[in-house]
Amino acid sequence: MAPGAPALLLLSLLSLPGLPPRATGCPAACRCYSATVECGALQLRLVPPGIPPGTQTLFLQDNSIARLEPGTLAPLASLRRLYLHNNSLRALEPGAFRAQSRLLELALTGNRLRGLRVGAFAGLAQLRVLYLAGNQLVQLLDFTFLHLQRLQELHLQENSIELLEDQALAGLSSLALLDLSRNQLGTISQEALQPLASLQVLRLTENPWRCDCALHWLGTWIKEGGQRLLSSRDKKITCAEPPRLALQSLLEVSGSSLICIPPSVHVEPLEVTANLGEDLRVACQASGYPQPLVTWRKVAQPREGPPQAQAQPEGGVPGPGGPGASDTGSGMLFLTNITLAHAGKYECEASNAGGAARLPFQLLVNLSQQLLLAPAPPRAGGPVSHEPLPEAGGMAFRALGLATQTAIATAIALLALTALLLATMICRRRRRRKKAPGPPGEGALFVNDYSDGPCTFAQLEELRDERGHEMFVIDRSKPLFAEGPAEAAEGAAPGIAQGLPLQPPAAYEIRC
Repeated sequence: MAPGAPALLLLSLLSLPGLPPRATGCPAACRCYSATVECGALQLRLVPPGIPPGTQTLFLQDNSIARLEPGTLAPLASLRRLYLHNNSLRALEPGAFRAQSRLLELALTGNRLRGLRVGAFAGLAQLRVLYLAGNQLVQLLDFTFLHLQRLQELHLQENSIELLEDQALAGLSSLALLDLSRNQLGTISQEALQPLASLQVLRLTENPWRCDCALHWLGTWIKEGGQRLLSSRDKKITCAEPPRLALQSLLEVSGSSLICIPPSVHVEPLEVTANLGEDLRVACQASGYPQPLVTWRKVAQPREGPPQAQAQPEGGVPGPGGPGASDTGSGMLFLTNITLAHAGKYECEASNAGGAARLPFQLLVNLSQQLLLAPAPPRAGGPVSHEPLPEAGGMAFRALGLATQTAIATAIALLALTALLLATMICRRRRRRKKAPGPPGEGALFVNDYSDGPCTFAQLEELRDERGHEMFVIDRSKPLFAEGPAEAAEGAAPGIAQGLPLQPPAAYEIRC
């Protein structure tokens, strides 16, 4: 090797475009050159800090980023292209890209997005291309892409989209390419595609299309003028249902074969009487083609506010509305802990592309056994009612309205206060009677001298007068001392007689 060759080799390596010198302010382990930052395949969990504010192209693909923290992209107002494909994003917060008003291309392919909130793309006024393929999207709600008025390409293939609401694509007046292939769409409405005034390419293949009257418009539209939007491959819109049309092309099926059977509804029984606190389930069986969507609602009574109890569908296969939507085929009205508010008229409605059918159902609430009515407040000076009141913790009490519960609680409080006042008055009267002076001599001890000799307690006799007062009077017919057993009297009488000190001839009359 000639002298100086190593130096030339080193200079040539440094001049290669694939090995640019590390720019100042570049995030750790990333590569920065010109206005581009490459941070792909670095096992990142968050957008790395320190990205230069003047960055126009940012590569963050093939990492493990699960969330875009609020304000993470705010300093990057100069971004033109952002590549976040093959990460672990599960949701996009509204306003996550609000600072990227100059962004032209956004790649979110291969993440774990299950839904798109309204406002997720707010601020992307200049966006031209949006990649959302290969996610887990199930439905597209109304006005999801409302802020993308200049969007030209929308890639939604390879998701699990079952429902495309009528206004989901509203605002996409500049859209030229829409790819909905390889999803789970069974039908699509004409209203859903109506906002796409600039559409040039439409891909709908590899979906389980249900060829019924609701899809009649699509076949007619393709035959009349929509063919220009479909390539030869995209025209192969194959029917999956009904079985008699399975694997046939929609364009080859005659319009008379695309039929719907209007729904019919059956509820048994049409009227039920339930007790307070019970649970109730009422099935609404619906038939038709396509399978009807069954919903329950409570019919508002005249001169009343909105219904206080709403029916909750339960069980069965989720309807087109996705998880938590009304049941299809066998809608179940499920009411727990029935109260007076649940009583009234309900309506089961089944609808499909062929029409709608409704059937009323009446719910009565039995009050005879469990509900104890609250008594009316007693009039002034009138007798107090002794009817039992519903206990505050009882099921019957909880079933009453707020006004009735308040009235019952007030009545109980008044009864308790009345009882307390009566007890206080009785105690005061008793105290006054004890303190008030009685007749002369009442409660006094009289000591009188009697000439007929002394008396002892053995001669006192307990009596009660007509007012119930106790008193002791002297009975002279009784002996001075109580007689004991005969043997004790014979042996002890002389000693006692000799040792008894005689008192003065005084007698006592005790009255109290």
